[in-house]
Amino acid sequence: MAAESSPHTFVNPIEKEFARVLDYYGIRWEYEPRTFALEWDEENNVTQAFSPDFYLPDQDLYVELTTARPKLVTIKNRKIRRMSELYPDVSVQLWKRADLRNMMIRFGMDEQAANIMGTDAQKRQHE
Repeated sequence: MAAESSPHTFVNPIEKEFARVLDYYGIRWEYEPRTFALEWDEENNVTQAFSPDFYLPDQDLYVELTTARPKLVTIKNRKIRRMSELYPDVSVQLWKRADLRNMMIRFGMDEQAANIMGTDAQKRQHE
């Protein structure tokens, strides 16, 4: 699926960049295709859920991207641990700021990589 041919509104600019890299290399992807229930109340209503950013069907892999401050990454790590307990056959990876930066530099996206690094980039992500 190509980002340019689909009507996706990405929550975070890094998601758009990640989709561009996937498209460039011909990697099929889906954006937030599934939500996983993580917690329920006593009436069996879902009280906490997790929707990974991307699903790569050929790799059978969900990818969650984060450029959040380390303190906020803890919340995502907790959700991924809970997901692995409830859905052991589902593969999900959390790609942090440094992972994204290294991937972007590797693919010649130095300018975009600079935009997601450092405290100024973190502030922009949360404004």
